[in-house]
Amino acid sequence: MMDYLLLAASGFIAWIVSTIGGGGGAMLLVPLIGFIAGAQAVAPVVAVATLIAGGGRILIFFWGYRMARRRLGSPRRGARRRPRRRRLSNTSAEWLQIVVGLFLISTIFQYGFGRRERTFAVATWWFFPAQFVVGFLSGLIGAIGPILNTLYLNADITKEKMVGTKTAISLPMHLAKLGTYTALGALTGKLLLFGIAAGLGALLSNWPAKRVLTNMSELNFRVIVVGFMALSGAVMIWEQRETLLRIFPGST
Repeated sequence: MMDYLLLAASGFIAWIVSTIGGGGGAMLLVPLIGFIAGAQAVAPVVAVATLIAGGGRILIFFWGYRMARRRLGSPRRGARRRPRRRRLSNTSAEWLQIVVGLFLISTIFQYGFGRRERTFAVATWWFFPAQFVVGFLSGLIGAIGPILNTLYLNADITKEKMVGTKTAISLPMHLAKLGTYTALGALTGKLLLFGIAAGLGALLSNWPAKRVLTNMSELNFRVIVVGFMALSGAVMIWEQRETLLRIFPGST
C-alpha cells in the first residue's frame, strides 16, 4: 500500500511542477518508479499515468481557456522577425545529445532570462515537421528535452494553451505505446495498478496547478519555462560527461 501512496503523491507533485514548467512531469516520476518496480517498469507505468493525467488535463485546461477567451477576447501580438538557423552535422547520438543540451542552455540568453517574448517568427505549419524531427532525434538520443517549447513561446502559445496543446499531442503517442506494451506482455497487472496510482495523483493535481498557472504572469511563466529548458540541457550534457572527458582529458 505504501508504494501506491508514494506513487500517487509523486504523481501529484510531478504534474504540478510540469504544469508550471511547461512539461517534464514524467521525467520526475522515473527515479521512484525505477526504485519501486525496476527500470523495466518505467516506460509502461509512465504511459498509464500520462494517459490518466493527460485526459483530465485537456478537459480542464482547454475548457478553462475557452471560457477565458469568451470573457476577455484573444489579443494578438506582433512577432519579431529574427529567424535563426541551426544544423546538426554529427550523427553520433552522444554528440547529438550534447548539441541539443547546449541549445537548451542557450535559451536562457536567447530569451534574456525570460524577459524577451520571442526570438523569431513561427508559422503554424512548422509544428508538424518539428514534431517529426524531435520524434526522430528522441529515437537516437532517448530523451530530447523540452526543445519544442521554443516554438510554443515564439508562436505565443503560453500558459494554459501550451500545457493543453502539448498534452493533446502526446496522448496518442502514449496510447500507442500502451498498446505495444500490452501486446508484448510488458504491462502486467501490478504495473497497471502502479500506473493508475501515479495517474490518479497526477489527475488530482490538475485543479490546483491550473489555479497557480492562471494567476501566474506571462513573464513569470516564461522565466520558469526557460529556466526548466536550461536545466534539462545541463542534465543532458552531464549525462554525456564521459564523452566530453574523452575529448578533453586534461579537464579532469
